Amino acid sequence: MVAPMVTTFLMLFLATRAWGQTTDDVSWAKRVDTGSQVVTTMQFYFHDTLSGSNPSAIKVAGPQSSATSPGGGFGQVMMIDDPLTEGPDKKSKLIGHARGLYGQAAQNELGLIMVLNYGFTDGMYKDSSFSLLSLNPVMQTVREMTIVGGTGLFRLARGYALAQTYWIDASTGDAIVGYNVTIATYI
Repeated sequence: MVAPMVTTFLMLFLATRAWGQTTDDVSWAKRVDTGSQVVTTMQFYFHDTLSGSNPSAIKVAGPQSSATSPGGGFGQVMMIDDPLTEGPDKKSKLIGHARGLYGQAAQNELGLIMVLNYGFTDGMYKDSSFSLLSLNPVMQTVREMTIVGGTGLFRLARGYALAQTYWIDASTGDAIVGYNVTIATYI
């Protein structure tokens, strides 16, 4: 009679210990189940390439006249299919793509309206995505942007992304941006 009680106690103990522990299988994301929601944190890199023979971002609309304001290019819209990688090196592991558009939405500063879907192709996050809709004040060292929804493991997502430029080529506009993301979803 003691053995079944010990076994039951051990199973309950292990189940209780597992609550709140990470359950992911990738190095760039951690997933914690709090009992009422799942909180996922991620760190990855966004590669925005405007130059070369195979750019990942192209201009699809722009102002009628050339802009000379501090936010130069007000009204310019870019369509993107940017790779997301585990590390800042372009050759590091591909984990997904950021697809959508961003446009210069501020007249007197560099402020991009971001309308993007971040879709993942790696590990347990494969076929899951989150959507970001927010203003990106590019000249700030760290920019906070809003996550407004998602699919798959990120269904009903809410959260934020902190973006920080890792590298930029001022002559071409090519950039690598680090993203630190926190997403909460319901269980």
